[in-house]
Parts: sequence; C-alpha cells; structure tokens
Amino acid sequence: MTKIQSALISVYNKDGIIPIVEVLKNLGVKLFSTGGTQKFLSALGYQVTAVEDVTGFPSIFDGRVKTLHPSIFGGILFRRDHAGDVKEKDIHQIPAIDLVIVDLYPFQETVRTTANEAEIIEKIDIGGVSLIRAAAKNFKHTCILADKRDYPYFLDLMVKANGTTNIEQRKKLAHRAFATTANYDKKIAAYFEGIRDNVLRYGENPHQNAVFVANAGKIFEQLHGKDLSYNNLLDMDAAINLMADLRVYQKAAFAIIKHNNACGVSINSKLKDAFVEALAGDPVSAFGGVFVTNEMLDEETSKEIDKIFFEIIIAPDFSNEALKVLKQKKNRMIVKLHSWDLPEKTERTILNGVLIQDRDSRVEVSKDAKLVTKKVPKPSEMSDLEFANILVKHTRSNAIILAKNKQLIGIGTGQTSRVDALHQAINKAKNFGFNTKGSVMASDAFFPFPDCVEIAGEAGIKAIIQPGGSIKDDLSIEYCNENDIAMLFTGYRHFKH
Repeated sequence: MTKIQSALISVYNKDGIIPIVEVLKNLGVKLFSTGGTQKFLSALGYQVTAVEDVTGFPSIFDGRVKTLHPSIFGGILFRRDHAGDVKEKDIHQIPAIDLVIVDLYPFQETVRTTANEAEIIEKIDIGGVSLIRAAAKNFKHTCILADKRDYPYFLDLMVKANGTTNIEQRKKLAHRAFATTANYDKKIAAYFEGIRDNVLRYGENPHQNAVFVANAGKIFEQLHGKDLSYNNLLDMDAAINLMADLRVYQKAAFAIIKHNNACGVSINSKLKDAFVEALAGDPVSAFGGVFVTNEMLDEETSKEIDKIFFEIIIAPDFSNEALKVLKQKKNRMIVKLHSWDLPEKTERTILNGVLIQDRDSRVEVSKDAKLVTKKVPKPSEMSDLEFANILVKHTRSNAIILAKNKQLIGIGTGQTSRVDALHQAINKAKNFGFNTKGSVMASDAFFPFPDCVEIAGEAGIKAIIQPGGSIKDDLSIEYCNENDIAMLFTGYRHFKH
C-alpha cells in the first residue's frame, strides 16, 4: 500500500473535483495546481501551491507551456525504490508527486462547434496528456486519475483506505489513463484526416444516442433534406455497396433498399424503365425506402419516382431539372455520390472487441462457376444467374433471390431455414404478380438437402446458382438432371449476418 501525500491537479472541467479536493485536504495531502485550476481552488479557500512556485518559471505562450518542466515530471516519474532516482530528486530539490488528476482540453467538443481551425488547434492538450502518460507509466509509485467517470471509484478508495492505494488499483487506473490518451489522440488524428463526429438525432431507436464518425465528404454529399439518421446511414451503406457491384453491367441500374435489404432491383437500357421495374418488385416495401442508381438522375425518372414517398435518393449526379422536381419536398434527402471506392476492411463492434475482416468484394461471373448438371443455362438465364448472385450477396442470410430478365422478382431474407427463405421468395413473387416459371434462383450458401431444388422445380425455376459444398450435393444435382434444371456451383459462400 502507498499513501498519497501530494497531488497535482490540472483540470479543464472543474465538475466533480471539489469532493476529491475536500477528501485530500482532510487527509493532509499537499496540493499543487496550474493556472485556472489553482485560482479556482484558492478562491474556495484551499491551500494550493502553484506550479510556477515549484518550477521557478512562469506559464508562457498564453498557457501553452506550464507543467513541462523537470521539477514537475521528475516528481511524477522518479522511482521511489531506486536509490539513484531518490538521490537525484534530493539534489535538485524536486517535490514528490504521488497523485496526478487531469481533465484534458475539450478537443472533440470544440470540433463539434463553429470554432475555426486556430481555435480548434488551441484545444489540443499537450501538458495534460504528458502528465497522464508520465503518471501512468510510473503506476508502481504514482496514482493517475484521468477520467471523471473514475472519480466515484477513487473517492471510495480514499475514504475506505485512508488515502492509500495498492499496485493493482494504480495499474487499473493507469490502464484507464492510457485508454483516455489513446482515444484523445485518435480524435485529433481523425480531425487532421478530415473525419468528423456528427451527432445524429438518435440511434437505431429514439432512446439510443448515436454519432457518425467519418470523412463522409470523400464518399457522398447531401444536397437537400433533413439530417441523415443512424438507420438512414445503414440503409445508404447497403445501397451503395450493392450498386457498386451492379455497375459491372454498364447499363442503368436502380435499386430500392428497405431495412438493409433490396426489395426491388432492375437493370435496363433506360433509367426510367429500370426504376419502374425495381418498384414493381415490391411496391409495398418501397414506401419510405432508400433509392439508389448508378447513373445521373434525369428529369423524366425524377418525375416518376416523385409519385411515391421515399426517404433518400442516391445518385452520382442530378440534372438541374431533376433537382427542381425532387427538392419540392423539404425533408426528402438527396445525396450525391462522389466515389464508389469502398474500404477494403469492414469493422463491427462485438462484446468487448472489434471484428475486422476483408470486405466481400468478390463478384462471380459465368466463367468462374462450374456447371454441375446436364442442362446448360441459356445465355439469358446465365445473365440472370449472375445478376441474382450479386443480389444474394447483399441480402441478409439465410438468403434466396429469384430473378427474371435482370429484375428482382422474389426475395427471401433473414430466415433461420433456407427452405423458409425460398418459400418467402416464391410467395413474394406471386403476391406481386410475377410468374416464377422460367426464372432463376440464387442462394447465398449450399443446400444441405435436395428439398430446396425440389421446391424450386415445382415453382418452374429453370436455373440455379449456389456455392455448392454440401455432402448431399449429388442429390440436388440428381433432381436437377431429372427435371431439366441447370445448376452452377460458384465455390464461394456469401453469408451476410
């Protein structure tokens, strides 16, 4: 156990510091402080020694340099069990500092305001970060308090242990301190990279707070409408990732996204027709959806999509006439896409960590797939199979896609059973007036049993694309051969959890 006999306090935000100072005073702890903190505590009647009285050097450059002095850092860093350190400390008359309490300049909070760059730069804390790192490094002898959230924990320690701490407690606080400086530096690096913290209206649900941290300007620019929400951004991400793959067709593509899944997609030589066909895929779900295209939005298409309610329209550009049409509704979000370049890695927070993986950038075409049946797909079927396989990659697993003439006609998504996903896709197709006879099917993973190909055959589906790899693939292949169905194996699964 180590008793705290001296403390250096340098806090920008004074909230919560008085109860700690009061306890330290009652324990007889000698207090050192800097600038505004020293004046604040002295005004309240506390006996505080100014840092300048220790260093013999004034605060300079408008407070940029206050604590950066051997008399301060020596007092924090010297090793109490090292004879040489103790001797040097005494020679140079360096006071021991057993506790350091720091609250850093509010850099990120300043970035979120209308402050200019000079004002933001001045909120980059130098001395405070250095004090934290020094005390945390010397946790064997020095206690560090760098996060206001730890104040209650520290107060409890002081009261229960009569002003003493053990090495486990100091190491815990050192860990918290390094996390604080790491996060602080991360925010500064993000600022210089152009990344901003955008506070959103709320998160996935109204009771959840949310922030969007990104250099969004590199990818998109919002031209009109209310602020983007958490769920809007998730749907936009799904929409842009899907459309990035559909650009392989070099024709007009239009997709409608709802809850991260496509409910309508079509490829056509004319943009308006692509939209009309995409909408036909599920005109009910399209209500309030996110629309995305790979071409400049023209006036003709804009007038057509203006007939229904939607949240967001995303396009690489808009004609002036199209913008006039679309901007008639003040809350409608119009987003101009600057780049299709997506990150090579994806990240998700989970439990106490982060999952990082390569982005699923693979798109299989006919030459990549293996024909495993006697029947060879017709050219039109092969094209639809490639199209369906792109869509299934961007659909929540378990996933099934039905397509015909480069139009999404049925989708089964997020099911615990692949059979259920297929039934869902067939039912949706029929509900919206599509004939599944002559259509194609894509699955994001193999069929463990032949039941799916049997159901597909009964629905008139004539070609199937799937990864393959089941120990019972032969049964699915056998059924297809007996019922004049073509089937391709890609060898690549596309789960999207």
